[in-house]
Amino acid sequence: MDTDAQLTERDPSPAPDQGPEQRSRSARFLTSVARLRYRPVSLFAICLAFLFLLSTFVAQPFLIPSTSMENTLRVGDRVLVNKLAYRFGNQPRRGDVIVFDGLGTFVHREQEENPVTGLLRGAGSALGLAPAAHTDYVKRVIGIGGDHVTCCDKRGRIEVNGEPVSESYLYPGDAPSAVPFDTVVPAGKLWVMGDHRARSSDSRDHLGEAGGGTVPVDKVIGRADLITWPVGRWRTIGTPRSFDGIPAPAGPHG
Repeated sequence: MDTDAQLTERDPSPAPDQGPEQRSRSARFLTSVARLRYRPVSLFAICLAFLFLLSTFVAQPFLIPSTSMENTLRVGDRVLVNKLAYRFGNQPRRGDVIVFDGLGTFVHREQEENPVTGLLRGAGSALGLAPAAHTDYVKRVIGIGGDHVTCCDKRGRIEVNGEPVSESYLYPGDAPSAVPFDTVVPAGKLWVMGDHRARSSDSRDHLGEAGGGTVPVDKVIGRADLITWPVGRWRTIGTPRSFDGIPAPAGPHG
């Protein structure tokens, strides 16, 4: 007979206490497992918060919604808008492609939007997945404060401060402008136009309104520096040398 086995079967004493240290280890292990279960959600929330802060203060993807900037920018392109470009004393330059808020200049009343829809659209636009607010525009700077901008000279070119501009970025077949104009850009304002002049609603369309079609510099959201999507369109958006020879403004009407 196996005496040891028999004694073990007859022993009714409870299992020995694991002690506070052992229980503490078990509690820590269970807590770690519980945290691990929620970690992907936490990481996702942190990433979203980081992207939101980045797009609010540093750089924001912008979805191109129209043909007004072809062929430089095409419908569906995602461009990266540099929000620091004009934050430290720098000013928009002639030739820069900028994104700006047109409320009060190009648009005089903001469309009403369902709060939930607005929140979702705002989140999507911050990530470049949805169009930005209908008041946001992307155009090229043609004239800065003090510039005398006219169209057109005998060869059909736009002149800035009396100097013709050779606009190699225009959509093929487009004239610099089918609408003649003669304007002096007020200080702190910009004269902007789309590269696809036949399809662009820009400063020319608001000449008779308050501000004369110009955009306040403080309404500029940032400078479009890079096409990030689609991959085949990945490139930087440089400032053309077309404006290098433009003289400084010489007062009213050059």
